Amino acid sequence: WAILEMPTDNMHTTGYFAIGGMSELNNMAFSQSNPLLAAFWLNTYNGIFRANSVLANIDNPVDYKVNQKEQFVGEAKFMRALFYFDLVRMFGGVPKVTSLLSIDVAKTVTKASEDEIYALIIEDLKDAVDKLPTKTGIAKGRASKGAAIALLSKVYVYRKDWANAKIYLDMMPAHGYQLLPAFADLWKLDKEDNNEVIFAMKYTGGTNGHTLSSDFIPYFGVAGIAPAGNENAFPSWSLHKLYQTDDTRKTATITEYWKSPAGPPAAPAIWYPYISKYAVAHTQNSSGLDLPVIRYADVVLLNAEVLYRLNKPDLALVELNKVRERAFGGTARNYTLADIATLETFMDKLLLERQLEFAFENERWYDLVRTDRFMTVLKQVEMGYNNATQTPQVVNLSPQPYHKYFPIPQTEIEKSNGALVQNDGYN
Repeated sequence: WAILEMPTDNMHTTGYFAIGGMSELNNMAFSQSNPLLAAFWLNTYNGIFRANSVLANIDNPVDYKVNQKEQFVGEAKFMRALFYFDLVRMFGGVPKVTSLLSIDVAKTVTKASEDEIYALIIEDLKDAVDKLPTKTGIAKGRASKGAAIALLSKVYVYRKDWANAKIYLDMMPAHGYQLLPAFADLWKLDKEDNNEVIFAMKYTGGTNGHTLSSDFIPYFGVAGIAPAGNENAFPSWSLHKLYQTDDTRKTATITEYWKSPAGPPAAPAIWYPYISKYAVAHTQNSSGLDLPVIRYADVVLLNAEVLYRLNKPDLALVELNKVRERAFGGTARNYTLADIATLETFMDKLLLERQLEFAFENERWYDLVRTDRFMTVLKQVEMGYNNATQTPQVVNLSPQPYHKYFPIPQTEIEKSNGALVQNDGYN
């Protein structure tokens, strides 16, 4: 989130943050020395290495159960594709590594083109679709055939290959995914295993947990959630003001008033908006809330986008309104064809729904870049908001065309002895 949400109009830093490199991302001062980018690159290639290790050694065991070997190949290729999809969207062309390399050889690998990386992603996902079982035939938390189909359709949308995207989107209904009736249920511990989540990272609180439930809540904690929080980021007013009062996504995403658990019981709550999408009861910095990576709501909105691009605005409207109806509990706030009369007005509505639906789920940066809107949207952002004076904190930023890609970490360039070339604009 520090890389993919912090530079956007969704969130901003607080006075408590202590994560190195986050302030620079908040100000769009992207640097090849940023430790968060370096950690992301390293961890993602570690994941690719593990996937490659599975594939390199897949023929060694001789005691597979029926279809188990094919499943493992499918899982490894799904994960490799997922890792590369993040890398290519963040950095553009990156080293393409599909086998186990010695250290000396690894230092000589140059960047492949974006087209080459996308070709690998598509090839891996098509194989994963062929080999993976459906969600009923595999444990939750593992990649299923439906997950591979959903991700492949999303890849084709990013490639603006609307026809192929539609082929795979049309496969999704047969796999039994659907929108939960209540948006807030997506962020409850007892509703984690539901029919909207297509692929998620599974966690166990206290023993194998994550920090996200602590990262955004106030430093002095929230009653019933945790006695202390990290308060690393606040929701930006640019996002906050977009939620209509009767949009159920608002209260499930942002809590506006807060009172200290240690304060007097009769003390009134104060205006202190914080991100509460992941705020479940948890051991500090070890939450057990599963984190969705792909939700069916994403598939629905991708389908709307593809249908509009294929000159079917009436059908696109139906898909767009599905998330709208869930958010407002009925059709009163539905869009009409007049609201999406042109491609530009349709994209306005689509990106608005994506922003409100997926706030703090690491989609906003990608959406702004892939639609070429980051240069205009991020030029001026309303970060904080003074409720007493009803005035926002307006911050001017300086997005540049080359910011569509992050810089390759300098540590990786140095390790390669110059084989890796820095992205344009960062030299």
